[in-house]
Amino acid sequence: MIDDNISTDQELCSLLRHGDKSAFARLYEMYSQRIYTNLIRLLKDEDLAQELLQEVFVRIWDKRETLQVETSFRSYLYRVSENLVRDFFRKAAKDKRMMEHLIMAASELYIDNEELYIHKEDNILLHQAIDTLPPQRRRIFILCKIEGKSYNEVSEITGVSVSTINDHIVKATKAIRTHFVLSGDSAIILVIAAIIGSV
Repeated sequence: MIDDNISTDQELCSLLRHGDKSAFARLYEMYSQRIYTNLIRLLKDEDLAQELLQEVFVRIWDKRETLQVETSFRSYLYRVSENLVRDFFRKAAKDKRMMEHLIMAASELYIDNEELYIHKEDNILLHQAIDTLPPQRRRIFILCKIEGKSYNEVSEITGVSVSTINDHIVKATKAIRTHFVLSGDSAIILVIAAIIGSV
């Protein structure tokens, strides 16, 4: 058993690297519910979310000896779970009905910015899609969804009414989502959803 005073990610990960099962159990207890909640938000399937959750921690245990956590363990877990979901998306792309389900689910996904991990190539593709928007719509979208400003703040900056801003965001979101669906890259839907969320 580990000492109750040992609770930081760094200490627990250090013990985990040496095969400490109690440290592994503590980390699972601390973070499994958060990962599970995000998986459900994306996949809309409790059984599948539970399956991927277990796979996340199986991978952590299997790779414990080489575990390298550069930031927080929570962010590391989100990164592992995102990679698993991306793999699932790629496999599901072969199934048209499942792909339609994933597109609908992605439109409702929200991931906290602290946990957001975007591959460099995906970030480039996202900005290429944003660049296809009309100038004013592009500016409003960036202010709201990339910079995280409220509609009221953007209204003051641009002189555009809140209702018009909402209309721009709705149309921009649909345009960007359509852009990636037509591109044939199913995995990028995760990135779209993480950035634009639901509208």
